Amino acid sequence: MKSTLLATAAIALASAAAFSTPPAEAQSRRSQHQVCENVRVKQINSKDDNRLIGTGVGAVAGGLLGNQVGGGKGKTLATVAGAVGGGYAGNQIQKNHQDKNASYTTERRCHWVND
Repeated sequence: MKSTLLATAAIALASAAAFSTPPAEAQSRRSQHQVCENVRVKQINSKDDNRLIGTGVGAVAGGLLGNQVGGGKGKTLATVAGAVGGGYAGNQIQKNHQDKNASYTTERRCHWVND
């Protein structure tokens, strides 16, 4: 009878210790705290997220304009420079257009920070 009581008491103590010890993840976070912030996220309402159409149209237009300038090798150089410049300009024009027509949402993002 005495050994049964001792065994029961030992089991009860072991169970209490198991429930009172926080999990390993909680123990490691004792020196950390969670930081949350609201982040504004842009959603582009376009099928052409990479602005390929604006870049392509700008490059063709720039190349045609550059081809009208100079002669010989200078004409080739002007065509290439016009295509590069036109491509960049077309990309930026489409970017500005997409930014004006974009919708924005707010997301809550949280992460753990060490103390």
